[in-house]
Amino acid sequence: MKPLGSLRLGVNIDHVATVRNARGGDTPDPLRAARIAQEAGCDGITAHLREDRRHISDADIEGLMEVLTVPLNFEMAATEEMQQIALRHRPHAVCIVPEKREERTTEGGLEVAREENKLAHFIAPLRDAGCRVSIFIGADQRQIEAAHRIGAQVIELHSGAYCDAHHEGRFDDRDRELEALREMSTFAHGLGLEVHVGHGLTYDTVQPVAAFPEVMELNIGHFLIGEAIFRGLQPAIAEMRRLMDEARG
Repeated sequence: MKPLGSLRLGVNIDHVATVRNARGGDTPDPLRAARIAQEAGCDGITAHLREDRRHISDADIEGLMEVLTVPLNFEMAATEEMQQIALRHRPHAVCIVPEKREERTTEGGLEVAREENKLAHFIAPLRDAGCRVSIFIGADQRQIEAAHRIGAQVIELHSGAYCDAHHEGRFDDRDRELEALREMSTFAHGLGLEVHVGHGLTYDTVQPVAAFPEVMELNIGHFLIGEAIFRGLQPAIAEMRRLMDEARG
């Protein structure tokens, strides 16, 4: 059993499906990856069903809902199609993310303040269906306030700028981005929002974020799937879990 106050770790399995789809066929199987992640001690599975189905497929979501014993965090764009899929499956959580077909990965946070009325109406049926609604946003007070006003229960802060600055050796920028994540975690927690963080986190960057007491969950995928090539998925997840727990004390 994890100690009180420890972080939850959500493992994103999208890029197992990316490898599968590059060749076609059935392997590697994202559902097998999800089962291994569960055995390794993760607290949830994240899967992003993109509009273009570039990695996770509809069948993957159906399979995950059948086999998972930990919660599914269903990432999706704010479209009618995705809303209907979420309402059909009723996963534990839905995370609303921005999505552009030309991007390689999610490039930034959702613009909530500009679309506040639309998003408030969009998430209401999801909440009514029993899904916890999370909004993926940058470490920006204006966006956090808007997420709170529309009725989101959770925000996930985009950690990509912090991680990119670290790996590019721009340490002043890294420290500024880390401080913004820290300040906005505290601010969001003060509003009553549950705070998650995700995007780009690695063994080298996870501990400063994991040390924030207001952060309840980290969602990590691409790095873990890549690291699994060298050490195996279960050991890769176990090491991330160890670093998170060590940072949390």
